[in-house]
Formats: sequence, structure tokens, C-alpha cells
Amino acid sequence: MLAFVLHSHLPWLAHHGAWPVGEEWLYQSWAASYLPVAEMLGRLADDGRADQLTLGVTPVLAAQLDDPYCLRAMHHWLGNWQLRAHEAALSPDPVVQDVGTREHRASAHALELFERDWRHGGSPVLRGLADAGTVELLGGPLAHPFQPLLHPRLREFALREGLRYGSERFGTRSGGIWAPECAYKPGMEDDYRAAGVTHFMVDGPTLGGDTALARPVGGSGVLAFGRDLPVSYRVWSPRSGYPGHSAYRDFYAIDHATGLKRSRVTGKKVAQDRKAPYDPERADRAIDRHVADFVDTVRRRIRDESARIGRDALVVAAFDTELYGHWWYEGPIWLERVLRALPEAGVEVGTLRSAAERDYVGAPREIPSSSWGSGKDWRVWEGPQVREFTSLNEDLTTTVLRVLDKRDSAAGRDRVADQLLVEALLALQSDWPFMVSKDTAAGYARDRAYKHAHALREIADAAERGDEHRAATLATAWRHADNPFPGLDARLLAGDRA
Repeated sequence: MLAFVLHSHLPWLAHHGAWPVGEEWLYQSWAASYLPVAEMLGRLADDGRADQLTLGVTPVLAAQLDDPYCLRAMHHWLGNWQLRAHEAALSPDPVVQDVGTREHRASAHALELFERDWRHGGSPVLRGLADAGTVELLGGPLAHPFQPLLHPRLREFALREGLRYGSERFGTRSGGIWAPECAYKPGMEDDYRAAGVTHFMVDGPTLGGDTALARPVGGSGVLAFGRDLPVSYRVWSPRSGYPGHSAYRDFYAIDHATGLKRSRVTGKKVAQDRKAPYDPERADRAIDRHVADFVDTVRRRIRDESARIGRDALVVAAFDTELYGHWWYEGPIWLERVLRALPEAGVEVGTLRSAAERDYVGAPREIPSSSWGSGKDWRVWEGPQVREFTSLNEDLTTTVLRVLDKRDSAAGRDRVADQLLVEALLALQSDWPFMVSKDTAAGYARDRAYKHAHALREIADAAERGDEHRAATLATAWRHADNPFPGLDARLLAGDRA
């Protein structure tokens, strides 16, 4: 059996737009990945295909896909894309004209999809796919923290409220989660069990590379599914994979006059200004070859692993959703063809939930501290290059818990306390140290983390000095700037006081 898992996540980017980071990330991924992947899954649903893949959607991304500001801005972004396509179509360069024509058709289709299905938010779209049985939705903790390094009170609160948040949006409570960064430390399975989580994702090395079956962790009964790296890396790895093929559209080569992508990869060592024009027919032929190669790879892997363990084996192929369409332009087409080709080749396709129901489960085992980052440990999030974030984590955690524990939780809803907790969770997102470790928009990451830290500190300072008017004024101002979880109630954390 093959289980596809896609994980959709972007940090909280709304109201912080600036190229090349901020909201532009959100709108690019929305247009290039979320729209076509959802459309593709809708076609499979219309064909009556159930249990096609497991789709993780973090609460912070779900909030952005439903946010009125983001919805208006996304519509504007799509219109701007179409205007850029019109500009390209008027170019005297025939290659750019061709790009403009293709991009006009693509932008028009995206606008039609958005106006028809997405104008009232992403939740109805995703809920429809889940209700049809086509996908299993995974939840996760609020604001995407690196859970092992988070204070237990905040970790338990973020998980519990993240799952509740997902159930309110999608109409069903997810039994599974994609933990941020697949990060784990021993004992977290007990938190999962207490929160009603039945299964979660880890990276393959966490299970010693033995990913042929899900594993109950210790005596908890909570299942850990491991990503099959030999199969997953066939598609995308640190050094190779299908998206780097010469025929596919190059992500980095941009016509700076229009902002459109006009070239194919051509060759890994070919300078961007020497790349060949993109040829859709050439790319389409490459897609078919890579579909056939992937199906053959999966069949061989299942056969070999089944022989090794003496029973039917499971393969879990897991990726960021943004690979499909955003990073790899042809990805959604490839994925649909693969999902249709696998059953024809005799491969059962399912979700993590259906794999558990069909007893692709092995013996219990203990698993070590891990993540899916570099080294499969925690170095990306607590290494020497991000020691500032470790200190920030400790300082903000001490501050927010100290202030919240002094507030009168019996006095009713406390907007000051609510915003303090929001700022703490946003400052402690796992994305900020990741971006610094990988030197990917590191300045933006630091700016965002320290902006939320500043907001928390100035609200906390006013509250601790007894200046409730100023604390409330500051909380209101910061809430207008960032309010991804308007239903968050800090009083629910008070019950966790130790």
C-alpha cells in the first residue's frame, strides 16, 4: 500500500507583505499549489475515488486561507498576475509573447477557480474534499511551534487548541497530526494520546529506516508513521529528484520585466540568461516518464519490503504541498497522473488513517528525539547559529507565564491576556530559527520574531505595572496588526498551572 502525505504550511505572513518574503510567499503558493492541487483532488472526488492522500493543513495556514484581508489581497494578486501576462503578450520578443499567452490562460483559470470556490475562504474547499472521503485532513498545534523546545504548558495548550481550531473550521476533529518539523522527543506521545491524537508523522531515520509499518510508540497506542526516504527522495531530495529535470520550468529564471517564468531548467550548470525557452510539450513527455518511473519504484519498494518483513508492506511518500505547483510547476499534473496510474498497476492507494484501519501496524517501539531537519536532530532549531532564539524562547516563556498566572481568570474574557499569548505563540514559530539556520530571508525572520517579542514585552510591562488602560490599548493595537486566532482564550491556559 502507498500512502501519499502532503503537508501545507506557511508561517503567519498576513499584514507583513514585502518581496521576496511576507505575503508574496502566501499568494504564490496559493495560486501555484493550493488552487491546482485542490482542483485536481476535486476531479478525483467527482470520479468517486476515496482515500487518495493525507493532507496536513496547519492552523496558521488555515487562518490565512480564511482571513478576509488575505482573501481580498489574493484576488488582487491574481488580477495583477493577469495584467503582467497581458504586458508580456504585447512584448516584441516572440518568446515573451508566448509566455504571456500561456500565463494569460493560467491566470484566467486561477481567477475563475478562486472566484467560484475560494472567495469565502479555504475551509469550505478543504472540508468538501474531506467530506467526500477523498482526503484525510491532519491537524496540528497553533502557530507551528518546535514542540520539543516549548514549555510543556504552552505545548499542551497549543496542541489542544490547534486541534479544536481545526475541528471548528473543517467540521471534523482530526485523529492525526503532522507535528511541526516532524519534531519529537520521548514522552510527547502521552500528550498526543491525552489530546485524542491517534497517529503522527516522523521522518524515516526516526524509525531506523524501517518504515514498512506504522509503529505504536511505547505503550501509548499512538502510531508513528515514518516517511519512506528512498521513495520520497525519488521525487525530491537535497540533491536530485524529478523537478530538476531539464524539461521542467525553472523556478529561479524570471523575466524581470514582467515577473513571469519563461525558461526550462535546461541544465543545472547553465546560467539563467542562457536557459532555453520553456516547452510545455517537452515537459508533458517528461511528466509521463516520471510517472512511469515512480510507479515502478513504488511497486519494487513494496515488493522488497513485503518480502523483508514477511507481510504486506506500507510505503509513506511525504512532501510539502508547496512542492506541487509552486516549486515544481508540473507537480500537480504529475501527482494526478500518479494517483490514477498506481491502482492500474496493482498498487493500493490510501491515507494514514486507512493504513491504520487496514492494520499496516507493527510491534510497539521506543523512538528517539528527532526531526526531519538537517541531521534529523534539533540542530536547525537550537544549534549555535540560532542561540538567540533559544534565549528568546526562554525569556518570552518566563514572561508570558508569569504575567498570565497573575491575571484574574475568573473575571471573564481578558483581551490583554489573549494577545499576550498570541504574541508568544507567533514569536515562537519554528519557521524563524529555520530561516536563520538555512540563511533563507534570515533578516525577515529575525524582524518578525523580535517584533512579536517586542509586542509581548510592552503589553506585559504595562500589565505588571498595573496600568490596565495602557495594557488594553497596546493589546488592541497589536491585535489589529496580528490576529490569526480571534477565538483564542488565554483562560484555558490557566487550568494548566503547575
